[in-house]
Amino acid sequence: MTIGIANDHRGVTLKQKLTNYLEKKGYNVINFGTDTTESVDYPDYAFKLCEALNNNEIDTGIAICGTGIGMSIACNKVKGIRCAKVSNEKEAFLARNHNDANVIAISADTSVMEAKDILDSFLSTNFSLEERHTRRIEKIKNYEEVSNER
Repeated sequence: MTIGIANDHRGVTLKQKLTNYLEKKGYNVINFGTDTTESVDYPDYAFKLCEALNNNEIDTGIAICGTGIGMSIACNKVKGIRCAKVSNEKEAFLARNHNDANVIAISADTSVMEAKDILDSFLSTNFSLEERHTRRIEKIKNYEEVSNER
């Protein structure tokens, strides 16, 4: 599995630690974020990550910024992206299992241990395929199509 990871200046340290963790677990990780703590604009990195996902260069994505909120908002502006801002292992599980999230956004202030648990949960969980969940995802996809025609 190839995972894309994007971050702003606040997420550099956590990104580096999570990249090492994921690579040790055998994942291929592609860095779409900045490697400096000099202030940058998080949408630039969120869009690179999401474009790579839509171009099938990566299988899923992780976005990190100060709160995770900005990255989540930016990612969700890209057609086909379902980014969930998650704060714990349970939310990561539900983001995948119920919402078929293909990107997660986390706060740069998340502890490394908690972030590892979040990633493990997200990456090991499949979409449930229950009718109620697939129906909801189809509504989101259909709305994207209709709104893009306007």
